[in-house]
Amino acid sequence: MGRRPPLSLVRVPSRRPGAFPMVAVSVLAASALAAGAAAAMPVSAREAGRTEAPVASGSPVTEVSESVVRVRVPLPDSAGPRPEACDWLSYLRFRHEDGPAESADADRILVAQPGILEGAGAFDSVARNTVAAAAASGAHIEFWALDRRSNCLEDGTGVRAGLEHEDVHLAVDYYYRQKEIDGRKFAGYQTNDQVRWLQNVGLEQTVRDQYDLMAAELPDQRARKEKMLCGGHSLGGVLTAYFAEWDFDGNRATTDDAGYNQCSGYFALDTRIEKGLPGLGGQVPVEWIPLLQFGAGAVQAGFDTGIIPRALSAPAVVNTETMNLLAIAGLAANIAPEGQSDLATYIPSSFNQDMTYRLLFSKDYPTFVKGSPTVKDFRFTNAAALGGLLDDHSQPLAFMQASVGFWDGGKIVDKEFPAPNNLEELGLGGLTRLLGTEKKAIPDEPGGPLFTWRNYDRVGAPDDPVHKSKDGTPFTAAGKEVTDIAELARSLSEHPLDFTEHYFPTRMVADIALAGAPGIADGAVHEGGIAANPVINLQAGDGLGAGDPQPGDVIAPGYQHIDVLTASAVQNDGEPEPISTNLAAFAIR
Repeated sequence: MGRRPPLSLVRVPSRRPGAFPMVAVSVLAASALAAGAAAAMPVSAREAGRTEAPVASGSPVTEVSESVVRVRVPLPDSAGPRPEACDWLSYLRFRHEDGPAESADADRILVAQPGILEGAGAFDSVARNTVAAAAASGAHIEFWALDRRSNCLEDGTGVRAGLEHEDVHLAVDYYYRQKEIDGRKFAGYQTNDQVRWLQNVGLEQTVRDQYDLMAAELPDQRARKEKMLCGGHSLGGVLTAYFAEWDFDGNRATTDDAGYNQCSGYFALDTRIEKGLPGLGGQVPVEWIPLLQFGAGAVQAGFDTGIIPRALSAPAVVNTETMNLLAIAGLAANIAPEGQSDLATYIPSSFNQDMTYRLLFSKDYPTFVKGSPTVKDFRFTNAAALGGLLDDHSQPLAFMQASVGFWDGGKIVDKEFPAPNNLEELGLGGLTRLLGTEKKAIPDEPGGPLFTWRNYDRVGAPDDPVHKSKDGTPFTAAGKEVTDIAELARSLSEHPLDFTEHYFPTRMVADIALAGAPGIADGAVHEGGIAANPVINLQAGDGLGAGDPQPGDVIAPGYQHIDVLTASAVQNDGEPEPISTNLAAFAIR
């Protein structure tokens, strides 16, 4: 990597759930109004078909400003009927308050593709921390967090209204009880038939969307090549690899349009700039799309008939409704972190809700089979409920895990569903790629105390009871906790472009799996595109890439897959957050 200039971050006070400062109602109202204005009332417009509106934020990194940008780039007619909003591309623009107003005048611009089931809002913390770190070294960079086109289908009305009025019940009533907000009713989650057009939004359309957006926002190709760095998180590394090799004018002899000539470098956030899925041996599991084994023709027929879901979905845990539930849980923890959660009872019961809670909160197989005790038999604070959904000691899927602290307030025991905590002893260590590296834990006193959440920076404090696994070892330690749960809650609920992606196009992973078939990745002809520019690999020490470290990697110890996006600006050792610090140094070097 060579030597780099020293960087420092503005140190900000940590925010614990118990001390989380409420954002003033006026600021919350401004945030909601700004989000609504983004599509209807352009604050600045370079030309017709572009809007930019400021986003009010409760982030402690106050020197970084945020706006939501939307640019009209219609899909081809062949995509089929779709909402008019889906003919727009959107991104969150982060820049330093002292930096230039025009992106073309910035020193560098980082353009980031999100991972599977991820939206632009997920980049909030790493974007702010990176921009602040660069400014501390005298450079003014921008960070553009892209939203994929499918996110146009999301309806954030309920979450925004709940934030404005500090009432999570208002959000739940909108999504589940047909309560109107400003004359609008929730139209329901889109069915497979309603999102038919998504079967035409795969790999080729996604990389072209990125190219069209970059070209529209910075028309000078030489400026793009000089100023822009391309990368992303998780799947975003794969998409960047294809982008680097893509020929966008259909003439491989001309290279000004080639993807690698739109970027001066690449950055990978717990991923690689490679054409294979991270953490899965590069392959798309056949279980995701069984028709993969029969080839591209069978997959196309599956999409045409609707046999293959056009948006990646499962009966529980991973579907449009539960992705929105994460925003609602984040909203509750944002508004009242120490208030007692009632989401499990206030949200109407359904198979999806009940099975999701059962899968996430069962202590062991007998509990899962009996269905008792249920999550409704326990008392949690809103912060603890959010921690139970996403913390690496609770969430069973590695690609959805963050290190935000630990349970507190009562008896905590080993959580041995869906897998036991001694996988290595059983010779099943390979499952950690799917389930994560940390032992799982769960409260064990139904009808008992109010379980609270010990934030990342309170783990190891003098009052920490140090909860231990049945083998006598502590479940966690200060060096393993890196993300402020208050900031995670804010990122989940504050942005006009969501943290999660409710309608991830299944076509995307099908195209990656079948990229060698004619007509799928024919545009990826510049085979030297990935090697044409320098790259920085920023890896989570316990994340998806942990099992295959490479020379030159920047490894953040204790980080999980989501932590590379959400980690606090100041870590438990008092040092600046390493992912954003190194990314800023790479950008300005």
